[in-house]
Amino acid sequence: MSLVMYLHPLSSYSQKAKTAFYEKNLAFETRMLDGSEPVASEFATLWPIGRFPVLTDDGQLIFEASAIIDYIDHLHPGDQPLIPRDPMVAVNVRMWDRFFDNYIQYPQQRAVYSALGREAKRDDEDVRWKNAFETAYQILDKQLENRQWVASDHFSLADCAAAPALLYADWTYPINDGYANLKAYRARLLARPSYARAVDEARPYRHMFPLGAPEDRD
Repeated sequence: MSLVMYLHPLSSYSQKAKTAFYEKNLAFETRMLDGSEPVASEFATLWPIGRFPVLTDDGQLIFEASAIIDYIDHLHPGDQPLIPRDPMVAVNVRMWDRFFDNYIQYPQQRAVYSALGREAKRDDEDVRWKNAFETAYQILDKQLENRQWVASDHFSLADCAAAPALLYADWTYPINDGYANLKAYRARLLARPSYARAVDEARPYRHMFPLGAPEDRD
């Protein structure tokens, strides 16, 4: 088996997938997507849609971060799979994985695209995305009451999704002190060795974050 992942370290979805690999101590080869050749053309041919990360395994293509994690979890479940063996707990994990992609990552990306001028900006755009973050933060703070991890008793796919989503969301729309459960959870994610490694690998590229990265934390 030859696992090759096309990614950029600053990408939240790349960090999501890498965290799963690091949780499992599973080696993979990186193809850095920074516009340089021959990787750029190789990737364009492999996956014309152009979204990353994608994984190849001896010629088999796996796209989307959640599917990549599902794939490696099936091949290398270990003692504590990232998608629990109990099917109902697995449903909960997958549900919260989608929560972070749809209700944290989506407004986060819209805010970034707006700052980059990639989308027409409505008069109420800033308020719209701030309200989306606020609603998601309220839901998460309630969900995390008396919980270490968001969807299971153990670190899971949902936490792999949460870590980069909350890293960047807090930079864009800070989590206020009233959401103590959520702030503590974000801190636990940043301290998790697997995600801390992904964050460290992205540090040289922080200047590229369009909304500005904090210099004194995270």
